[in-house]
Amino acid sequence: MMADFARSIPPKRSPRPRGQIYRIYNQEVFVPDGFLAVGHIVGVHGLRGEVKLESYTDFPERFTPGERLWLGDDLAEVEIVSVRPHKNHLLIRFEGVSDRTAAEQLRGLWLFVAEEEAAELEEGAYWIHDLIGLEVRDESGALLGELVDVLITGANDVYVVHAMEGAAREILLPAIPEVILNVDLTAGVMTVRLLEGLLDAEAID
Repeated sequence: MMADFARSIPPKRSPRPRGQIYRIYNQEVFVPDGFLAVGHIVGVHGLRGEVKLESYTDFPERFTPGERLWLGDDLAEVEIVSVRPHKNHLLIRFEGVSDRTAAEQLRGLWLFVAEEEAAELEEGAYWIHDLIGLEVRDESGALLGELVDVLITGANDVYVVHAMEGAAREILLPAIPEVILNVDLTAGVMTVRLLEGLLDAEAID
């Protein structure tokens, strides 16, 4: 059981765990294997150790007093003491972080949850790490490329597909029902409909 936040951080930096880099709102985020990013500490508030958090989860119960999360690349375990809304952010205080100086050390860090603690997704929703690497094919079955990244935007997500045969071109597919027709994780295939303007004649030979 963690006594306080400071004690949860090892005196020497632990080796960075294995993981992948994703882009969330044009930010590169390192996500350790086996974890999911749920929030980003973007600032501090006041003098009592509160941090300003941007939430990246559809499950607000992640941020309630008593909940434990994992912080930063070192995956330090932290416990939420208090939380309250503030404009478009959440103001959160962690156990052991009681002043502004301590809170400033957390600026820029991401919060994670373990995959096994992830909430069940609604039908038609997928974890990003399950989508990366899928073959992308059109309605006729023609291979378009491989899904290599997911861009999280303010509207819908955008799937980044690298064309096959070493082509440098990227295909950007909006994650909307009109375009994403089917996702078969077992087969490793995403079937899409290319709306006018999504792919020109030079993108795929």
